[in-house]
This record gives sequence, structure tokens and C-alpha cells, in this order.
Amino acid sequence: MTKLEDVIKELETAYPPERAESWDAVGLVSGDPAQPVRKVLFAVDPVPVVAREAIAWGADLIVTHHPLWLRGTTSVATTGYKGRLIHDLIKHDIALYTAHTNADVANPGVSDALARAVGLVGDLVPLQPFPDDPWRGLGRIGDLPTTVTLESFARAVLLGLPETNGGIRVAGDPQSRVRRIAVSGGAGDSLLAAARKAGVDVFLTADLRHHPASEFAETGGPALIDAAHWATEWPWLGSAASILAASGVNVETRVSATVTDAWTRGY
Repeated sequence: MTKLEDVIKELETAYPPERAESWDAVGLVSGDPAQPVRKVLFAVDPVPVVAREAIAWGADLIVTHHPLWLRGTTSVATTGYKGRLIHDLIKHDIALYTAHTNADVANPGVSDALARAVGLVGDLVPLQPFPDDPWRGLGRIGDLPTTVTLESFARAVLLGLPETNGGIRVAGDPQSRVRRIAVSGGAGDSLLAAARKAGVDVFLTADLRHHPASEFAETGGPALIDAAHWATEWPWLGSAASILAASGVNVETRVSATVTDAWTRGY
């Protein structure tokens, strides 16, 4: 019988919690380490629709990328949706575990999965590596198999990522030639300077704000592609599920295809 603690051991080998940012909240959110685990659902967000999916499937554990409580809480009352979610999970013996910034910087991690999803090949190197480990860190840099136009690469991004109502936004000459690409799953404002220093042709990330993106474009690029936060992190779910399956732990895994992007309609 596989126990929750056995699954956690494998997850924390792949995504060491000590590599998480100091402000982050990673690890076991709810559940008994000794409880049996047969089915594990991977999802980006710990939200009610994901909990309902887990209950319907008969999951014993949900592994999410985003924390349920990032800044802590003093109540799990059902007067709030997070409290109701926890109550529902506990009633159905479903544990909840989070791998967030420790998965962002892992090798392979969130940005590796994003890079492969949009067609980057060969070795991938961190955009902002750790001083003590050049193969771990934020973001990834890699190459396309051939040089293409920015417009063609943007279309490849659309095809490679799950569809969202917001689509993608592009800053740069559509006919410019690109091959060297930097990517970072999730919000990438903090890596704009690193992308410029790396000399890449395009930086693909999410949640770019107007002023930083405008100033970046006006002072020499590279080109920017801004995708939905959820979409840039979703490819990691399959990678994490594969790592757990390959570890030898006897569980069934499933990647949630439920779209939990915050933007539900585009006009």
C-alpha cells in the first residue's frame, strides 16, 4: 500500500522544499501522511472546480502548483470558499499538497515543461541560475529547431499551450527572425533584465504589465510574448505526473484539463 508520505518523499526529491522562496507556502496543506494513496490528481490551482473533479474521480491526493493559502489564515470556516474547499477534501479523505516556487526552479521544472511545449529543443539552461547550481533556477533558455519569424513562433505558442480566453499578446516586429528563446512560467516581470542580458530573440512569460513591457520594448527588446499565467504553468503538470510515475510509487496519476484561468471571457 502506498502511503501519502511515500508520495511526498518522491515529490520533495524532485522539488526540494528548501529551494522555495522564503515567502512561499509549499508542502502538505491537509491530509494524514499515513493515509493510503491510490489516485493523484495534478492541477495548477486549488479551487472548488478542481476539488469537485478530484471527488468525482475518487482521488486521494491533489497536487497543485499554486498554494491555497499563500499568506496564512486564522480560519478554515465554511463561510469562505477556501474553508469550504478544505472541508470538502477532508470529508472525502483527499489530501492537498503544493509545489510552487520549488517547482519553478527545479530541473526539470515548470519552465522546462513550458519550453518543450512551445518547441524548444536541445539543452535548456536557467535564465537566472542559482549561484550554487547552474542547472537550477528561474526560467529557461533554449533554441527552436530552425530560425522562424516572430509571428510563426507566436502561432506555435498558441498551438503548444492550452487555449484560454485571453490568448497571447506579442510585442515586436512580426517578421523579425527568431530562434534563441527565453521562457518563464508564471509572472515574469522580474526576469526582463535577465532576458535582455541573455541576448535572446524572444522572452515568453505571463502577467507582463504595461509600463515595464513598454520600457523594455522601447529600449531594445528582445521581443515579448505574454501568455495566460495558468497556460504557461499547465504543461508542468504532465511533467510532475511523469516524474511521480517513474519513481516506482504505485499510484494512478491524472492531469486536470479543467481550465482554471481567472479570465472567463474575452471580447
